[in-house]
Amino acid sequence: MKNTILKAELLQKRRWRIRKKVKGTSARPRLAVKFSGKNIYAQAINDDSATTLVFLSSLDPALRKQKVAANLAGAKSLGLAFAAKAKAAGVESVVFDRAGAPYHGKVKVFADAAREGGLSF
Repeated sequence: MKNTILKAELLQKRRWRIRKKVKGTSARPRLAVKFSGKNIYAQAINDDSATTLVFLSSLDPALRKQKVAANLAGAKSLGLAFAAKAKAAGVESVVFDRAGAPYHGKVKVFADAAREGGLSF
């Protein structure tokens, strides 16, 4: 029990430490990515006006037909789809917010796919 609480506290501290440094603007919005057990959520956020410019998740009907899940293949397909949707909305460059997760595995695959899709970090 104590170990679980400690892990959650460490994750929250990492999340706050990253959020202090990462700020999205209208020119370079913050690309926040969240992985749950079953789904992936990504959004481009303008922190100056507190608005979401682009949002996409694995629950999107087009992606559900492809059976996108919260695994490496799902992270890659969602990263490519997010980059296409962001470019259509006029977002070319973003600041990456990994929300305390280590830059490894699904987070890295998502970021690489978004770069491959045309977003610059």
